[in-house]
Amino acid sequence: MLPDISAACRAVLDEPRPLAKVKAARRAARDWRLGRTPWGFATAMPDRPARTDRPPLLPPSRMPKRGRAGSPRARIAMLHALAHIEYVAIDLAFDLVGRFGGHFPQRFVDEWIAVGAEEAMHFALIERRLNSYGARYGDLPAHDGLWEAAAGTAHDPLARLAVVPMVLEARGLDVTPSLISRFEAAGDERSARVMRRIADDEVDHVAAGVGWFRFLCDAARIDCAQSWQSMVRLHFRGAVKPPFNDSARDRAGLTKEMMAGVAAPCDLSHNRPSRVRGGHS
Repeated sequence: MLPDISAACRAVLDEPRPLAKVKAARRAARDWRLGRTPWGFATAMPDRPARTDRPPLLPPSRMPKRGRAGSPRARIAMLHALAHIEYVAIDLAFDLVGRFGGHFPQRFVDEWIAVGAEEAMHFALIERRLNSYGARYGDLPAHDGLWEAAAGTAHDPLARLAVVPMVLEARGLDVTPSLISRFEAAGDERSARVMRRIADDEVDHVAAGVGWFRFLCDAARIDCAQSWQSMVRLHFRGAVKPPFNDSARDRAGLTKEMMAGVAAPCDLSHNRPSRVRGGHS
């Protein structure tokens, strides 16, 4: 019998090498699915996951420009940024289980361990596309905003669900259609096909965040929409900026009524969200 599920999650977080992390995530998910790993949360999660020195992590303001739209350099930069998001998402899913799984029924662990395995698959797919351009994950800088959001919500499962899947991952639902169009316009149908596959999965991941946030709200007998809006204002630095992919968000359970309480005001004269002091650009 293997150590408990928290130890399995910790093993994923403690693996610094990207492809080894992918294998560890898949192994943890397979062992849990087959009943080889017992329930239990005796192992603490780390403050930060283990990392190699690649990619170098920079503040968002110091990230280099991606180059001319449609150029191979720009496509590599887009794929690298997407690979980094999916790589961090592996750790986010396993940290969520290992840190907070004991607050929930077993189906929470079932769902989020499966999400972690899917994030590992997404990373592997994008890394393969990078390799086809003669590049690999780690060749370019990245920023650490996703994990900073996790660190800032490490004390509260309600806050973690409110910010990570329901704000940060939901942003992917908004931007992915334009990324697909850009790959298609550049003649890179294989990358576009990968992004369509990932987009379908990410709707389910955001929906999992919404569903379990609602579970906690129902258990506490508090209003879900108002609680989410309060958590976002308290724990998310910046603004939740339109335009939104309303159809994808609605499928994930983020209704227009929920979004109305957190969305940044839109500057209609320029057809873009107005700047909010302290927000992320």
